[in-house]
Amino acid sequence: MTVAPDTTQASTWGDTLGVYLRPRVLIVMFLGFSSGLPLALSGSTLQVWATESGVNLRTIGLFAIIGTPYTIKFLWAPLVDALDVPMLSRLLGRRRGWLVFSQLMLFVAIALLALCNPGSGPLLAIIAALLVATASATQDIVIDAFRVESLPENEQAAGMASYVAAYRVANLLSTAGALYIVTGFETFLGFDRGTAWTLGYVAMALFVVIGLAAAIVATEPDKSAAVEAEHARHTGESKLTRVYQTARLALGDFLLRDMAIVVLAFVVLFKFTDALAGAMTAPFVIQLGFTRVDYANIIKGLGFAATLLGGFAGGYVARAFPLATSLWIGGILQAAANFAFTWQAHVGKDIAWLSFAITVENFTSAIGTVIFVGYLSALCKNPLHTATQFALLTALSAVGRTYLSTGAGLLAEAAGWGWFFAICAFAGIPGLLLLAWLQARGHVETLRTTSAA
Repeated sequence: MTVAPDTTQASTWGDTLGVYLRPRVLIVMFLGFSSGLPLALSGSTLQVWATESGVNLRTIGLFAIIGTPYTIKFLWAPLVDALDVPMLSRLLGRRRGWLVFSQLMLFVAIALLALCNPGSGPLLAIIAALLVATASATQDIVIDAFRVESLPENEQAAGMASYVAAYRVANLLSTAGALYIVTGFETFLGFDRGTAWTLGYVAMALFVVIGLAAAIVATEPDKSAAVEAEHARHTGESKLTRVYQTARLALGDFLLRDMAIVVLAFVVLFKFTDALAGAMTAPFVIQLGFTRVDYANIIKGLGFAATLLGGFAGGYVARAFPLATSLWIGGILQAAANFAFTWQAHVGKDIAWLSFAITVENFTSAIGTVIFVGYLSALCKNPLHTATQFALLTALSAVGRTYLSTGAGLLAEAAGWGWFFAICAFAGIPGLLLLAWLQARGHVETLRTTSAA
């Protein structure tokens, strides 16, 4: 008797892997790269540049204010929902037109930052970095709306995993990659340090072309047709009125939900444990005695594989478990990872332990991010104001990185590095308490999660 081979498991694995190669998911992946590129250029990489230029810790801590556009981007998100970009939207569509526009702005802003020197003119560097953050935040508004609207339900988890993985790849490029490039210009080509940093940032600006190409070859989301038809019914309204109505309806739709204030507080606090630690990781490593190349090799180089695995692990968790369970897994893991840095402060310049700590941090942070993005996506349902609502949520999630982390330098100086990272771990507890409160009242279970394929 011949028994037919069981192809069920092979088919399941084939479907699971095949979804990552679908055109829509691939476009989202490249847009994730475009989204992840600029954050470090106005954040951790700029901190390394400032540290090498002699800027003191207290001033570097204040650099966190550069993230302000990520926090207030919801203020101009209604423009993206309500208005078209002249010429570009007519040629490419409402979402793709805004994508191309924001990426062109980003290229110019990074090039301007390249011409600054944090050591001799920290204020000018902060202003230029704010321009980068503004262009980046605008791009994020559009990418988030494009991702939520373009992916069907059964591609959302894969899209989130691909997006986060590519985001972290770009973050690696704009940190470790940028440091390698700067070192190459300085050590091998003989440029002075200031010029080497300038050329390194110019090189980073050129990578914006990747996202630009993805936006051009992408297909406009099907939901845009319905929105354009809705806009056509209001052609007599002024642009200002249309923007106002979009903002009012988007905020009203969200704020009238049950437990809206608690939900917003949860959005602010869920990733605070990562934000507080991340604000001072670069100065921590440099002050321990690691070199710039050590930072590139260990902090970001080794963490690259862990980030990719964590992103896809987060995608698996989002598909395999209910949303509430996934949030608990991600929240606990990302908070506990900070204790590895507490022990690093105790052992000092130990490359083996730093390698372990960075692997754990990158893996758990990626898991938490994928799941958190899934939660935010589940909160945004109406294509008329997807960009506005998602911008509000992601802006609130950036409050921890931008404002609550502003005093990280003072906290590190007062408590010492070991206690600082322990405090960062405990900073995850308020978010978990809010999650328990929301779960007990059925909030998470009522969402139509993106993990339901």
